[in-house]
Amino acid sequence: MHDQYRSIQDDPLFADLERQRGAYGWLLTVVVLLAYFSFILTVAFAPESLARPIREGSSISWGIPVGLLIIVLSFLLTGLYVHRANVAFDPMVRRLLEKHGGGEPDGSR
Repeated sequence: MHDQYRSIQDDPLFADLERQRGAYGWLLTVVVLLAYFSFILTVAFAPESLARPIREGSSISWGIPVGLLIIVLSFLLTGLYVHRANVAFDPMVRRLLEKHGGGEPDGSR
């Protein structure tokens, strides 16, 4: 079993999979962190910009829809990752397992 793991780890396809998956994960992480920290820094240093009402006489400030957009962004980025995993990463895993005599990606044979 250890030989199978070693052969998979030594395969260039595995290195490519790890590189692509890691780069994509970090990209999405940076996008989310930039969005959240931008919101928090705006609240901390320019709260008046988010405290303004959406329209004259409204009790809803710009902070509410901006905060909701950040939450929606997180869901969308999660969906993007799942889509990319299904379309690009999972086929690479299947090719690796087929090439090295493994079973299905979930561990079943």
